[in-house]
Amino acid sequence: MKKQLQVWQLISKSLGDNIPVMLLYVVESLGSSPGRAGFFMAINAKGEMHGSIGGGIMEHKFVEMAKETLKNDHEHEIFYKQIHDKTSSKFQSGMICSGEQSNVLYKVKATDGNTVNEIINCIQTNRTGKLILSKERILFDEEVPEQDFHFHCEDDRLDDWVYEEQIGYKNNLHIIGSGHCALALSELMSAMDFYIHLYDDRGNLKTFLDNKYAHQKTIVNDYLELKTLIPSDDNNYVVVMTVGYRTDDIVVRSLMDKDFKFFGLLGSKKKIEKMFSDYRKEGINEGLLKKIHAPVGLPINSQTPEEIAVSIAAQIIRAKNEVL
Repeated sequence: MKKQLQVWQLISKSLGDNIPVMLLYVVESLGSSPGRAGFFMAINAKGEMHGSIGGGIMEHKFVEMAKETLKNDHEHEIFYKQIHDKTSSKFQSGMICSGEQSNVLYKVKATDGNTVNEIINCIQTNRTGKLILSKERILFDEEVPEQDFHFHCEDDRLDDWVYEEQIGYKNNLHIIGSGHCALALSELMSAMDFYIHLYDDRGNLKTFLDNKYAHQKTIVNDYLELKTLIPSDDNNYVVVMTVGYRTDDIVVRSLMDKDFKFFGLLGSKKKIEKMFSDYRKEGINEGLLKKIHAPVGLPINSQTPEEIAVSIAAQIIRAKNEVL
């Protein structure tokens, strides 16, 4: 989220200093395109820039195009389809990774200034909203869209299109327990645009107090409170890593009947085998147990809190991107 904020802040500063500035946005992507829908960057007439639309020779080409347009105030096309295949008869991006993406070059207007500041405020206050980008203007709406990204082009007319995107954090990571592994996971996931919630029943724990990466820290009197604190949601990711078996068990029982995008439990195989064996003896539905990634994390023989965090983060990202 910090990187997104830097792009909009550069645009706002450029407008305030009367420096022409261009917004480059990926509005649609297919296949293995390096630039995905929602990738964006800004460059101003002084050559200052932030963000990315996918990198490589294609990004370089568009950056140079933006610089030339800003320098000479040229009229320019605003919508560009790019195909990452050198055998394509047209729209070649210069890359060979396959897939395609549609990029927009939008010269930001002075009249867009208020909207840009609304977007900055939305991000800084950890709220969500909707960006609406068209050939004519940038708009912001506080209503959260149903889809993260949506591009509409009327009858393939490239002069009549609208792109909408959810602004702000799209995913919530709920970490239950705030020990060393939680601290390492919070730091790693904070760079991946997850809004991080941290919960513990030990408010004076040093790693809880030292965790500057969590956006929201909650002290609970009893982990049973999580049943009302964490709702079912396809944008919710939950990782349980409390101090021991008893508290892990309380958390799992409180949350197992909810639907999350990801639900993981940290622990040794022996501990988890016993816990799940007890659940089965109690007649708990096997379908509920199968939803839990336990032990959480990809099997990479991780040892340190940092390595464990990497294994968990990789599994979460795989779930987020639905890689099977």
